[in-house]
Amino acid sequence: MKASLPKRPVHHWIFAVVVAVIVLFTISTWTINTVLVLRQQLAGTTKDKAQLSTQVASISAELTSLKSQDQYKRNQELQGNIGQIETTYTQTVSAYEDLLRLKDNEKDTSKFDDQFANILTLLSQQNFATASADLTKLKTDIQAEQDKIAATFTIPANVASSNAAPGSGFSQQSVNTDAGTFLVDIIAADMGSTHVYVDTASSGTCTDNCPVMTLGDYVSRNGAFAGVNGGYFCPADYPSCAGKVNSFDTLLMNKNKAYFNSDNNKYSTVPAVIFGSGFVRFVGQSLDWGRDTSIDSMIANQPLVVSGGNIIFGGNSDPKMSSKSTRGFVANKGNTVYIGMIFNASVADMGHVGKTLGFDNLLNLDDGGSAALWSGGYKVGPGRNLPNAIVFVKK
Repeated sequence: MKASLPKRPVHHWIFAVVVAVIVLFTISTWTINTVLVLRQQLAGTTKDKAQLSTQVASISAELTSLKSQDQYKRNQELQGNIGQIETTYTQTVSAYEDLLRLKDNEKDTSKFDDQFANILTLLSQQNFATASADLTKLKTDIQAEQDKIAATFTIPANVASSNAAPGSGFSQQSVNTDAGTFLVDIIAADMGSTHVYVDTASSGTCTDNCPVMTLGDYVSRNGAFAGVNGGYFCPADYPSCAGKVNSFDTLLMNKNKAYFNSDNNKYSTVPAVIFGSGFVRFVGQSLDWGRDTSIDSMIANQPLVVSGGNIIFGGNSDPKMSSKSTRGFVANKGNTVYIGMIFNASVADMGHVGKTLGFDNLLNLDDGGSAALWSGGYKVGPGRNLPNAIVFVKK
């Protein structure tokens, strides 16, 4: 027989139903309110997004308007003009320096001077496109004239032909090499009876507006019997030399035992020649030389064209080295030192001349308008005033 559950009073069941209804109503109300809040938040987010889109569109319109305003256009035009000025300035400097080098070889450059003057007028009118095209043409015309001068250069008929370097003193000779025949002015001196000094107009390192002298002045104040211009420097008439006029940046020790440009040549690969008491030495890199002051002098320049009797420089793409010019050099054959000029020659041509003459080493010096050679008077030059020079002084 199953036990029966006790029966609850009716009012208990009524109470339970009421509680359940209240709970369900509360949950429903909360749910509805939550949904309403979420809908409002979503509506607010959508509204914010719409406002943001409106703001972005407004800013975009303002930017477009700004770009169309005169000041913006002027700034853009100014930026473009600056770029054109920089480009044409570089072209102008290059063309002008080409013209200066042409003046070293040609007395009458009036037609090129007129071309250059017209270009300056175009630049003053801000006609950059035409000026740039005319600068390109001017450089081409100058190079054609240089080539014409080189092609028409002739060695005087009274100059003796000899492929042997002189034993002493001055000689002018025609040297026949496998790269052509060249006119050479050359001075020889034995180190046993000659001091070779590098003299400078400045007493120490100079970076701008440096003092300069003529080669004749260097020869005179040293009581020398011969001399030649020194290494490359920045001449005053070159626009690219603004801020470093008449300076040079390679290593040098002058006759007073003062080293120049020592700090910026600790790791220099520029070749050098060292003159001691009774000896001469060439090094392929300045960094291979210390700061010995027991020597008479030393000077660095580039390139070293002949080393150990062999040509080690065959030319490069630098037009200043590949063009035909009057080129200074210092060389040796054993204990004999040579200074001189090779006419109508590229730097690569110098190697063939040096090898033909039997030089052990030959170092290129400055050329063109700086070329100067002295032996009882100017053989070449005087050329530009120089910050340094190499002189021969009898012991």
